Amino acid sequence: MHRHRTGLLLTLFIILAALTTGIPAAATPSATHTVVDALDRAARPLRTVEPGGDSADLRAVDRMIGGARVAGLGEATHGSHDFFALKDRVFRHLVEERGFRTFALEAPWSTGLRLDDYVRYGKGDPRRIMREEFQRDYLWWNNSDHLRLVEWMRAYNRHHPDDPVRFMGDDFAWAGPELYDKVTDYVARAHPGLLARFTQLYRGLRPTVGTGAYIERYLNTPFAERKRMAARTGEALDLLRRQAPGADREAYDWAVQHATAIDQTARGYAFDFEDAQQVRAAMRYRDSVMADNVAWWERHTGTKVLLSAHNAHVAYVPDDPAHYPKMQGAFLRDRLDDAYVSVGFTFHRGSFNATAPDGNVREFTLGPAGAGSNEATLDRVAHRDYAVDLRTVPPPARTWLNRARPTRSIGTAYPEPEHDIALARSHDVLIHLHSVAAARLRQR
Repeated sequence: MHRHRTGLLLTLFIILAALTTGIPAAATPSATHTVVDALDRAARPLRTVEPGGDSADLRAVDRMIGGARVAGLGEATHGSHDFFALKDRVFRHLVEERGFRTFALEAPWSTGLRLDDYVRYGKGDPRRIMREEFQRDYLWWNNSDHLRLVEWMRAYNRHHPDDPVRFMGDDFAWAGPELYDKVTDYVARAHPGLLARFTQLYRGLRPTVGTGAYIERYLNTPFAERKRMAARTGEALDLLRRQAPGADREAYDWAVQHATAIDQTARGYAFDFEDAQQVRAAMRYRDSVMADNVAWWERHTGTKVLLSAHNAHVAYVPDDPAHYPKMQGAFLRDRLDDAYVSVGFTFHRGSFNATAPDGNVREFTLGPAGAGSNEATLDRVAHRDYAVDLRTVPPPARTWLNRARPTRSIGTAYPEPEHDIALARSHDVLIHLHSVAAARLRQR
């Protein structure tokens, strides 16, 4: 269920009318030249997007991230190799140089647990896990770049078993069967007298079909039944929370979080998708939940987190406030203050995978960004690919970056209109890439 228009979100978004936004007049040539000069002075070039090799150029990004405990790295499309590859490269660098230990993906909590078991202990086949988990809303993550990342994480842990890197998912569109098993197994051990009640509350909710079919089935369940399902998961969560932690506080905390994830899934579907205000509330709920899960993980594991999601999710300001009232980045800033840093991405031209109007996944290619867009000016900077700290960029670039103008923000469906985005109000740091190529999707 990815930002922007993915699976469930795409279904909900179609319910709402698309906004029509005006395009501001392009800046005058002389003003643009002055802005580019200021950006030239502030920009730090990137050697490559590909992981491996010398990462000295990323030290500038280190300084921009500073002492953050969670660094949200965005993407301007959900289907371009260069965004995924560069986030892999940055993560490896932050692991080795800055003590980061968790890679968080815009994917379900239970999916993250399966991949975490692989990178920590070698359990399972990552290809199979990705094929089984990354379906429908999440098919975009089943690509060669993420496979390379999790295989690197597994290799790293073989050499650092006492200081492992970890994988987490922060989303909720799917709660896998193992999640229910983790909760009921804990109850059977710690509170056996409650097992019958938990079994009753979870009856019929534990998935018996694959990820894609489960999401489709849930969406087609009548609203009243979805509300009843959420009431049951909520009762189970409340019942578990009322129990004393006992001697094993760690096991209790994880069980409560797993039960929370189950309840998040049920509550995420317990909105009336025929009511525009309810759809808007559902969008807000989703970003709040993803922020809650990341904040819980950072606090409970004590690890620094690189969060990978769409630009809009890691941002502070929604690019489409009529439909997305508050984003994950804003919730994380509320929870973590300056321990959260948002890093947005832009690109000038290139290709990506997305769902076409006929429902088929296709590769799309865009030419140079149009006049008056953020990208058209950003691409005039002397460096092909670069990072810039939006908080310290000198004027007049700072003024320019605080004004909203057309910017590419492409989710899983295309065509999609550009959104008017003020980059400096949305992110702390910006990475601009001259050109991107479509990611290589794996077998679905």
